[in-house]
Amino acid sequence: MVTWNNMDTLASYQKLSTMKDRVNIIEAMSGEEGAERVKRYTTPMAAGMSYNYAAKEVDDAILEQLAALAEEAQLVDKFEELYNGAVINTGENRKVLHHLARRQLGKDVIDNGVNKRDFYTGVQAKAADFANKVHAGEITNAAGETFTTVVQIGIGGSDLGPRALYLALENWAKTNNTLKMEAKFISNVDPDDAAAVLNSIDVSRSLFIVVSKSGTTLETLTNEAFVKDALVKAGLNPSNHMLAVTSETSPLAQGDDYLDAFFMDDYIGGRFSSSSAVGGVVLSLAFGPEVFAEILNGAADEDKLATNRNLLQNPDMLDALIGIYERNVQGYPATAVLPYSQALSRFPAHLQQMDMESNGKSVNRFGEYVSYPTGPIIFGEPGTNGQHSFYQLLHQGTDITPLQFVGFKQSQIGTDVVIEGTTSQQKLCANVAAQIVAFACGKDDENSNKAFKGGRPSSIIIGEQLTPASLGALLAHFENKIMFQGFVWNLNSFDQEGVQLGKVLAKRVLAHDTDGALKVYSDLLDI
Repeated sequence: MVTWNNMDTLASYQKLSTMKDRVNIIEAMSGEEGAERVKRYTTPMAAGMSYNYAAKEVDDAILEQLAALAEEAQLVDKFEELYNGAVINTGENRKVLHHLARRQLGKDVIDNGVNKRDFYTGVQAKAADFANKVHAGEITNAAGETFTTVVQIGIGGSDLGPRALYLALENWAKTNNTLKMEAKFISNVDPDDAAAVLNSIDVSRSLFIVVSKSGTTLETLTNEAFVKDALVKAGLNPSNHMLAVTSETSPLAQGDDYLDAFFMDDYIGGRFSSSSAVGGVVLSLAFGPEVFAEILNGAADEDKLATNRNLLQNPDMLDALIGIYERNVQGYPATAVLPYSQALSRFPAHLQQMDMESNGKSVNRFGEYVSYPTGPIIFGEPGTNGQHSFYQLLHQGTDITPLQFVGFKQSQIGTDVVIEGTTSQQKLCANVAAQIVAFACGKDDENSNKAFKGGRPSSIIIGEQLTPASLGALLAHFENKIMFQGFVWNLNSFDQEGVQLGKVLAKRVLAHDTDGALKVYSDLLDI
C-alpha cells in the first residue's frame, strides 16, 4: 500500500537538502578524473540510447541519497499502481493509462466490464486498417482519387505531441520510402493558421482529423468550421473528408458528419495522448501503421526500464531525481532542453506543455499548498541554432539553468559533405560535446567580459540515429521523468485546472458578459 506525503516530510529528502553545493563540476569534469566520470556516470536506455549525467552536480553520496528518496517516496510502487489501474488522477477521479496504450506493462485493467488494454489495442487496429485502406486506394475522394495529405485539427496535447513526432520522422520516412502521406497541423484559432495550411494543400485530396476528447474545445471547433467552409466552397462534401478522434460520448461521435471516428477515453490525458488514437491515426496515415507500432515498441521498452528499483539502472527515475536535486536543493528555476537534431525542432515545445502543465502546481494531491518549489520552467531550441540565440545567458547569465542535451551519432537523411576535413554531422556532434564541457568547466580570462565561470550542469541522451524506436523511447523517458517528479512533489500531475480559467473568460467575452478590466480589454480589441 503506497502512502502520499509531501516531499519535505520525508527523512531522505531532509538529508538530501543538507547536500547543497557538494560537487564542484569544474573540478569533477577536468582531466583524467573527468574522462573517467563520463564513462562511469551513464545509464542505458531503450533503443540503444544512453543517459549520461557526468556533467551534473552529483557524486556517489548524492546518488545514494537520491536512491533512498526513491525508496522512501515509493516511486516504483506508485508507478505500478498507476499502470495497473489505480485512480491516480485524484482531481478528476480518473485512472491514468497512457502506458497501457503501449500494451506491454502490467495487469489487465478492467473498467465497467471493459478490458482497457483490449480497448486501446482495438482502436490502434482500427486506425491501422483505415490507414492501410487509404494507402491501397480502397478509400478515396468522391472522384476516385487517392488522398495525399492528412491534416490534424487540434490544440494542446492534440497538436504538440503528434506534430513533434511527425516532424521528427518526416525526413527519416522520406529517406526510407515510408512516407505515405504528407501531414499538416492546424492548432491556433488565429484564422491565418488554418488559411495558410489550406492554401498549401489540395483540399480535394486531403483528409482532416478533428481531435477533441470532449468535442467542445472552442479553438478546434472553430477551425473545424473553417475547414468545412473551405471544403463546401470547393464543391466537396465535408463528411467525405473528415475524421474524428474523440470520446464515445462527445458531440463529435454523434451523427454522420465524419467519414470515420476513432475513440479515446478520459484515462489518457491530452499531453500524454501521442500513444493513443490522437497520435496513432495521423502517424499511421502519414508513415504507415508499422512505423507507429515501432514508436510504441520503443516507448514500451523504455517503460519497462522505468520499473527497475535500482536507481542507477532506471534512467527515467534517475533523470527525475537529479532534477529534484537541482530544483529543490540547488534552487535552479528552469531547465533548457537542447536537441542537437533539427528533426526534433518541436520536441521542446511538446515537453514544455507536458512538464509545465503536469507539474506547474502549488497544491498537493489533497488540495493543500506545498512549501517547496515544484515544476521548473522548460524551454529549448535545436542546436546549433540555440547557440546563436540564448546560449549567451546560459553561459554568462546570473542564473544557472540546468541543460538537457539530446544528440545522435548519425544523421537521418545521410547526405553530408566534408568541409575543412570534417562532415557537417561531425561538426554537430563536436558542438554538443564542446558545449557540455564549456558549460561545466568554463574558461578563465583576465577580461571578465570574456571569462566563463563554468559550473553549469548538464546531461545528454545519446543515440545512434533518430528512428521510430528511439523517438518512442525518448517520448516515454520524459513522460516517466515528469511522472516521477510529480510523485516526489506529491502532486496530481494529470489534471490541468490552470488551463480552464482562460477558456471560461474567453466565452464570457464572446457572450459580452464582461465587466471591469475584462470589458476594457474587450473594447480595446473591438470584440
